Amino acid sequence: MNRSLDCADSPGCSLTDISIFSEIPNIEVLTLSANKISSLEHLSTCQNLTELYLRRNDIPSLSELSHLKNLACLKVLWLEENPCCDPDPVKYRLTVLRNLPGLHKLDNQVVTEEELALALEEGEDVITPPGPVSASSTNGLAEADSESDPLNYSMEETNKIRAQLGMKPLPRDKFPSLSSPREPGASPKKKSHTLEAVLLLLKDLDVEELKVVQSATGSKLRARCRQKEKEREKENEREKEEKEKALIPLN
Repeated sequence: MNRSLDCADSPGCSLTDISIFSEIPNIEVLTLSANKISSLEHLSTCQNLTELYLRRNDIPSLSELSHLKNLACLKVLWLEENPCCDPDPVKYRLTVLRNLPGLHKLDNQVVTEEELALALEEGEDVITPPGPVSASSTNGLAEADSESDPLNYSMEETNKIRAQLGMKPLPRDKFPSLSSPREPGASPKKKSHTLEAVLLLLKDLDVEELKVVQSATGSKLRARCRQKEKEREKENEREKEEKEKALIPLN
């Protein structure tokens, strides 16, 4: 699988939702310049990421850097021309380097030892931004229909990413949100959509990656079974107590 991905904007196809990258943890070089990205939350699992290009996006605050703090391999970051860039360039660089001290280059400028030392003293420490507030849309649809749902990517956005990864584009009938219109009054099936997304991703994994999925799935299944067993035990206890109370004669 290709470990370098260029998703810089092309006419008519600006990325807004990058949640798909939480499923691609081995990506090493990621170019997302000139899009409409506002959150970096879904990059926090990309532990092999060494270069990240985010110039000219809609990142509102440097607090989004908190999602990159655990990326130990990250050496190059290009963030300029975002709303989060402070009008004071010195303060901006010191804050970024305070939170990402492992960077070798920021906005195409080499990070010096003197600059890094100053950043650790005078840069501001950022905190994790609050998550999005869950809310139903005006037509009564639930959160599964929001833009953050990976299956609500446009076909152009999804297939653009798949093409960069060397994957075949998905046909229209593989997009449940496009090929399966909801009947009036029917509730969204978020879990069903999630399952379909997982099954689509499995087709592109190699043997080693499938083994990782198998191990994680086995652990999750055992945990869920234990949880179900505990719930059954509690329910049985509750029923037993109710029966015993019913047998107690009234005075």
